[in-house]
Amino acid sequence: MDDDYTTTSVDADREMTRLWRTWRTVFEMLLDRGYEVTEEEVQMPLHVFKQKYSDPLGYPDRNKMKVSARPTEAMQAKYTPLPSKSNPSPQPDCGTIYVEFCPDATGVGTKQVRTFNHLVDENNYHTGVFITQTPISPSAVRLLSSMPGRICEHFQEQDLLVNITRHELVPKHVLLSPDEKARLLERYRLKESQLPRIQVSDPVARYLGLRRGQVVKIIRRSETAGRYASYRWVI
Repeated sequence: MDDDYTTTSVDADREMTRLWRTWRTVFEMLLDRGYEVTEEEVQMPLHVFKQKYSDPLGYPDRNKMKVSARPTEAMQAKYTPLPSKSNPSPQPDCGTIYVEFCPDATGVGTKQVRTFNHLVDENNYHTGVFITQTPISPSAVRLLSSMPGRICEHFQEQDLLVNITRHELVPKHVLLSPDEKARLLERYRLKESQLPRIQVSDPVARYLGLRRGQVVKIIRRSETAGRYASYRWVI
């Protein structure tokens, strides 16, 4: 009996620690995208995470793990299109984001995604992030990205165990605002299609939630120049 209890306790502790690492990466991701999150949320200690998000047996209770955050003014500025004749007063193309950890360990498909999509739409969230323990079916992936006027993304928990942008070999990526993009293209007399490209499926692009048509500045270290920047067009 004691051995069974000890085994359960060890398994629960291991799963909670693993999920806590994913949880921290999620908040770092929200912060890096430009959402309003607190230092306490980003730096939540493991023991506090266990107190808040474990069930009576010490295992994770993913039903409790729901997050929403609003964009900062700086983020809104980066997502506001340039004025045009047809749209002289453009509004920011960003809004509140909602993150949900799916409690189902297996068989995650269109049923769960449909419920998630409904919640995102009903609460008028601009963006939804659906995090699962296992891969989801291709039909569920298509359904997740099919809502008009909403952006819904999917990650597996293991995708976020480590924050790839904190690795020393990954250069810093900085999203340009529409105004910064226009000035860059004007300065070098380029069309955006003439810039080197980065896929929206690139791990860093997914982490930052980059969208097609945006331009990202990539800052690398150089032994001779100190730092140098290059630019990528998101496709």
